[in-house]
Amino acid sequence: MNLTLQRKIAASVLKCGVNRVWFDPAALEEIASAATKEDMRALIEKGVVKKKPIKGVCRVRINKRRLQRAKGRRRGHGCRKGKRTARFPRKRQWIMRIRALRKKLKEWKLSGEIDAKTYRMLYRKAKGGEFRSVAHLKAYLEQLKR
Repeated sequence: MNLTLQRKIAASVLKCGVNRVWFDPAALEEIASAATKEDMRALIEKGVVKKKPIKGVCRVRINKRRLQRAKGRRRGHGCRKGKRTARFPRKRQWIMRIRALRKKLKEWKLSGEIDAKTYRMLYRKAKGGEFRSVAHLKAYLEQLKR
């Protein structure tokens, strides 16, 4: 039994695609006799023709993996695809480093550990990329004080 026309009519009435139209297998003869939209509306009201729910994508596995990654799992060498700089860009590294250095410099200046002139000099050196880390900056300052 070919119900292609009925399926198209039902889809237009239900405002969905033809693949989401469900026909009751027990009432196929009745559905085959429906030729107009009015007939189809009557069948829909009866419950013989229905609209199937939209199939979603299950995200359980993805969410579980994300939780594992948040804990630090699944980050070993075998799971990596991008280069180190692709996974944690140089710019992001620079931003983190420069913020830490500037915070430390400001702290030292406010506490009086360094004067304004030294602060400015160290600030410029930090901007120029001379220090690898706060520890490196501390070591440089110790050397400067000697």
